Amino acid sequence: MNQAAVGYALHTAKEGEGFVIKVQCKNCGQKFSVSQQHAGKKGRCPKCKNILTVPKQYSPMAITEPRNAARDLTFVDAPETGKVQKKAVRQYAVPDTAAEQAEESQPESPTGEVEPTGERKLPWMLDIFLYPTSKPGLTSLGIIVGIPLLIDIVLQAFGPFALTLWLPALILRILIGLYMSWYFAECVRDSATGGTRAPEVFATADVSTMFEQSLYLAACYIIFAGPAGFYSVFRHKTDAIFWLLAAFGVFFFPIGLLAVVMFNSGAAFNPVLLIGSIFSTFLQYCGLVLLICGVVLPIAAIMNIQPEDIPLPKVLTLILQAGFTAILLYIVFVIAHLLGRFYWRYRERLNWEV
Repeated sequence: MNQAAVGYALHTAKEGEGFVIKVQCKNCGQKFSVSQQHAGKKGRCPKCKNILTVPKQYSPMAITEPRNAARDLTFVDAPETGKVQKKAVRQYAVPDTAAEQAEESQPESPTGEVEPTGERKLPWMLDIFLYPTSKPGLTSLGIIVGIPLLIDIVLQAFGPFALTLWLPALILRILIGLYMSWYFAECVRDSATGGTRAPEVFATADVSTMFEQSLYLAACYIIFAGPAGFYSVFRHKTDAIFWLLAAFGVFFFPIGLLAVVMFNSGAAFNPVLLIGSIFSTFLQYCGLVLLICGVVLPIAAIMNIQPEDIPLPKVLTLILQAGFTAILLYIVFVIAHLLGRFYWRYRERLNWEV
């Protein structure tokens, strides 16, 4: 089998289950399977994120070419790896390369899913906190924290002439903010395909894509976290209504954030979708919410500690602030990983036609 992306249909083991279409990405050679319902639709390769089209029907010569368009996509990042489909591939597919044979012989998890490349080497409670420690993850963290710090130091050094750099500095800060939102979403999507470390995706986005992603994330924040914030600001008190609104935000924000990243459209805000998804994974979702709170609250408590006023050089103050920001962003990447892995583990129960 050459490096072209070849798609071919395979009968499933049970009658009436339709077909499984097996696809190989032309760009990176990654093989994955999707159900026939995705035939003719576009989506991202789970490994390199290139856009490709699933073959419409059985054809040994069908080629799925990567495309540059990033809109109107049907999500096929998460391969269909249920028991029936995996059994079908093993029964009817004849591996013709050593790599494919190794892929077919991977051990199944207790849930019947095949653990993807990069399975955890450490206990998951420890491993989740190592998610941002890949080279791309630490590089992104350095970019997001380091460039604004450098801007502040330069502005401080220019003194009264800093106003001449105000506009370029503002543009750089906006671009860094857009990149941060986009990379957060990419971490969720990468984890949703089974990733265990932050991905390298520096060359796969443009400003318009990052801007669109940032708008959806901002809308999610306003919808779920905004009511409690607005109530507190306008009523200047934290009564029972405030705590009800806060509980609403805490409980629904994770599933809303996951949906808006995976759908990347306004369909993610459909209350029927969100409530149905919570009910289908209720205990597991409650565990996710508690885990996220357990990660966030201690860090928030530490960050809110107000040290005694000690006069420090301005540059040292900026460096300390950048250090605190780096800690917060590190935790944000961990949360992105938790959201994505939740989708990866329970995608069949969620049943999102993304």
